[in-house]
Amino acid sequence: MKKVIVVGGGTSGISVAAKLIKSTKNIEIDLFEPSEFHFYQPLYTLVGAGADKKEKTKRLTKDYIPNGVNWIQRKVSEFKPENNQLMCDKGQLHDYDFLIVAPGIQLDWNKVEGLQETLGKNGVCSVYGYQESEDTFKALESFNGGKAVFTAAGTPVKCGGASQKIMYLSESYFHKKGIRANTEVIFASAGTKIFGVPGFAEALQKVVDKKKIDTRFFHNLYKVDGPNKKAYFNVKLFDNGEQVGTKDVELDFDLLHVVPPQSAPDFIKKSPLSIQEGKLKGWLDVDQYTLQHNKYSNVFGIGDVCGLPTAKTGAAVRKQLPVVTGNLIQLIQANKISSKQEYHGYSACPILTDYNHVLLAEFEYGNKPKPSFFFNTKKPLWIMYLLKHYFLPWFYWNKMLKGKD
Repeated sequence: MKKVIVVGGGTSGISVAAKLIKSTKNIEIDLFEPSEFHFYQPLYTLVGAGADKKEKTKRLTKDYIPNGVNWIQRKVSEFKPENNQLMCDKGQLHDYDFLIVAPGIQLDWNKVEGLQETLGKNGVCSVYGYQESEDTFKALESFNGGKAVFTAAGTPVKCGGASQKIMYLSESYFHKKGIRANTEVIFASAGTKIFGVPGFAEALQKVVDKKKIDTRFFHNLYKVDGPNKKAYFNVKLFDNGEQVGTKDVELDFDLLHVVPPQSAPDFIKKSPLSIQEGKLKGWLDVDQYTLQHNKYSNVFGIGDVCGLPTAKTGAAVRKQLPVVTGNLIQLIQANKISSKQEYHGYSACPILTDYNHVLLAEFEYGNKPKPSFFFNTKKPLWIMYLLKHYFLPWFYWNKMLKGKD
């Protein structure tokens, strides 16, 4: 029997444990996950827009631990890969033959000064959280016009399109409420453009133009003064395409939706498993194609924690699953990977452009479009809305978390 430890019981961890336990024999799997509840987070945007209830996103973790997998309800605090060990928060050491690292991503609310103190009040909201998503709709209900500012963080984030989804839905809500005419909608993004993938970028720009949204790029939110309703941004300045400095910009708001900065969990950042230098410093150091660790061959990564040049989404995890399990099973059975399974960076982002339409952006490494459908998904479609709101949650709970493609 080989011992496999999976760290993390979110989308990636439960799915990979389920697929692995179904696919090979002579393994014992321990899954470390401290949380009592499991959440379907892609629905948070619709909760924030009042189109669904937050309770639909929440279920008991114990109901989704795969049969045959040992659930250890502890946090992992330290990795000792040279000894094939990890330590949990109780100080106990656990040995493994193989390790799958899947703890997801960390929300760094504290990296925006004043944000935590005002979140959920003073018109400040975010769909990046269970209760926060419901509070977002309460903020929309209380908003009666003025300046509505939507931010996008300058760090890698899970579901990078969420900042736009809630903005487009909110703009539609303002129309329903009859206050759009006296509302200014501003997209203040730390990014460089509306979307990084050719074709989809142009399609989303049309949405922005139609909705008369004021886009302001290179705007990195660093401070929020909720009581006085002011947001502070550090803005990059350019001359002939070259950055020549920065300046601070203050924006008044009546409604402020924030996408918090995000990073790899702290226990990953400080571990020998993380990338030590460069742009992706702190993220899990894995080969971008095989998802095998670049230093420790018996370690694999999956999901948002990986330092990969692609978007962090559930769709990415679905494509990573057969790669991690396929390569790991070969290693377990033959002590080598003779026929490598490869992940080519596939990710997908179903972007809600209003309450009835979704633009589905699919792409892979290099921001290359990678469509799955025979029809044009650059156009917002009602059928894609049905996929987003109804089919994908069903697929998630009934197929993906059970290790089924």
